[in-house]
Amino acid sequence: MRKAGLLLGGCVRSWKSVRMASSGVARRDLLANKVALVTASTDGIGLAIARRLAQDGAHVVVSSRKQQNVDRAVAALQGEGLSVTGTVCHVGKAEDRERLVTTAVKRYGGIDILVSNAAVNPFFGNLMDVTEEVWDKLWMDEAREESLKEMLRIKR
Repeated sequence: MRKAGLLLGGCVRSWKSVRMASSGVARRDLLANKVALVTASTDGIGLAIARRLAQDGAHVVVSSRKQQNVDRAVAALQGEGLSVTGTVCHVGKAEDRERLVTTAVKRYGGIDILVSNAAVNPFFGNLMDVTEEVWDKLWMDEAREESLKEMLRIKR
């Protein structure tokens, strides 16, 4: 019984430290002076990722296909005292990807962290009707991936 109590006590301490870390209570600026670029980051999971990276000390570049979304997210995050800028980016357009990377490089000097949150969804309908070509596009778009990697190699 004593062993079980010791084991459970360790779990409770671990949970408390995880909870504190995720709430920002014990913020240590683990990402101080790092630059993070997050695609599709003006709402939902992307915005949460951008916020957390900035809370941990990173300079963050957010993006969305719509300027009003970028403006709203940047204003909200800067209002929290976070280091954030943003630009419009449709990841399916090479010129937008280039602008996104250029924004990070000009503003912060490079990119240390890349979060590819943007989704590619070429199909709407019953999941059972998805063709093989659609699955290929959903899971791997090598041209886009290689283009982004090449831009990052050149800029960093």
